Amino acid sequence: MREGMDADTGWSDYEGGVTLGGMGGQGGTIVRDEGLHGLLRLTYEADDSRSFHVVTCGISGWLVHPRFFDNAADALHAFESMKPALEELGAKLPEGGPRSPADGRAAGPLLAAFRVRYS
Repeated sequence: MREGMDADTGWSDYEGGVTLGGMGGQGGTIVRDEGLHGLLRLTYEADDSRSFHVVTCGISGWLVHPRFFDNAADALHAFESMKPALEELGAKLPEGGPRSPADGRAAGPLLAAFRVRYS
């Protein structure tokens, strides 16, 4: 098995781990950054000096959704627990984003339900 790959789910270090230690989109240091099939992504950023922990999940062309936490344990639990839900949502959406207005309208309730569940 390749280093950085989760044997159970297929999630692996995003871009081979080159993003680790860099600044994330929410202003913290990237501690974990994993992707699945080049379409799904989970990024965990932290800055302990300000009790800042954020998990951002993404589906290429559809979703970028950050969740904020005040401690690492809760953020890391969320990171792992969101993987199956993100996979399930990604499987219901056309790859790469909407191809028509109808795609966008059909995806709206699915995306909203995910955001509400993980807000």
